[in-house]
Amino acid sequence: MRSNRRTVLKGALAATAASALKVPAALAQAGPIKVGFLTVKSGALASGGLQMEQGMLTFFKERNNTLAGRPVELQIADTAGNPAQARTKTQELVERFNVHVLIGPLAAFEALAIDDYIRSSKTPILSVAGAEDMTQRKPNPWFVRPSSTSSQPSHPMADYAAKDLKLKRAITIADDFAYGHENVAGFQNAFEGAGGKVVQKIFTPLNAPDYGTYVSQFKNADCLYTGHAGSNGLKLIRQLSEYGLKGKFTIVGGFTPIDESVLQQMGEDGVGCYSACWYSAALDNAINKKFVAAIQRDYKVDPGVYAAETYLCGEVLEHAVKAIGGKIEDKDVFMKALREAKVPDTLRGPVSFDELGNVVGNIYIRKVEKKDGKYVNTVVKTYPNVSQFWTYNKEEFLKQPVYSRDYPPAKNLE
Repeated sequence: MRSNRRTVLKGALAATAASALKVPAALAQAGPIKVGFLTVKSGALASGGLQMEQGMLTFFKERNNTLAGRPVELQIADTAGNPAQARTKTQELVERFNVHVLIGPLAAFEALAIDDYIRSSKTPILSVAGAEDMTQRKPNPWFVRPSSTSSQPSHPMADYAAKDLKLKRAITIADDFAYGHENVAGFQNAFEGAGGKVVQKIFTPLNAPDYGTYVSQFKNADCLYTGHAGSNGLKLIRQLSEYGLKGKFTIVGGFTPIDESVLQQMGEDGVGCYSACWYSAALDNAINKKFVAAIQRDYKVDPGVYAAETYLCGEVLEHAVKAIGGKIEDKDVFMKALREAKVPDTLRGPVSFDELGNVVGNIYIRKVEKKDGKYVNTVVKTYPNVSQFWTYNKEEFLKQPVYSRDYPPAKNLE
């Protein structure tokens, strides 16, 4: 497969694959399905962006670069984790390359930066970014999220921490941007609702070189919740050990900081850490086993949530495109197929979507263990069919402000 900086799936290979599948003439003449992929190749989030690309390329490689009998052309754009560049690259994908659908971007602040453009251009997008209000109080009709909101896994993590682990006093620490704010807020809301107390909240700059200043200020607690993204989770876990804090409290996290992609680097420092995620490389289903084997073979790494979420977007995209017979040019019909998708078998398990475009699916509580000389996220509990509204009444939830740095109010800080 030939590739360059932007176009990785096009031309002869896709056409040959389409021919081999005896594509109907009408679809063959319609040309390729054009997919725009927004990822991050530099900055603090680049490690996640690299994994996103691995997952995306693996998905299309497995399908010989075709969907519903049509060749696929994938255009890759680097947002650099910058809101302004995310918007510029989105416009370029839509207006220059005429993509039919977008996948990405990574960060919540990037998704928020392109929200109005997605609406005005009526471009279908399968996003991996949290950006909660895009499927809550300000739903974007062209937006579908197959992974989770920022807080969707945080709710069950809080429930498990309070009820199963019997933890009472929590410190929360996360990156100081929308994803970190929403992620922590969900944990706080559910943890305090289950009888716990968040006694300290700390937000760190996304590009903070060191967490020493912050960890040295930790108060007395039996629980530390981390909501970091990219490689920042690895940095925090390592520094907890350096400061002699490992074992002083139970470490729990959202779906990004204790990721398979960094587990081997964490080593013994990560053992015993809990996290909640809609994915684990240890999930025992045929699709995931094949996916894990492909990533390990082609990239010599274990797939984490960033690789899994773009592969998952591909699975939902494929389901919708097949449902409409490959006729992706009809935007309204295509969006209806995405929103109504019920995919019984994906690498994460069964998924469906609520009327606002957000996924409903399993959330897994994971614990880092060492098995056969390797560090893995073992699934210790499954919360089935978790929605973005957790166990809350949807109408009442939507009357409240969006999760943020200051909501819900921190009533138990010391």
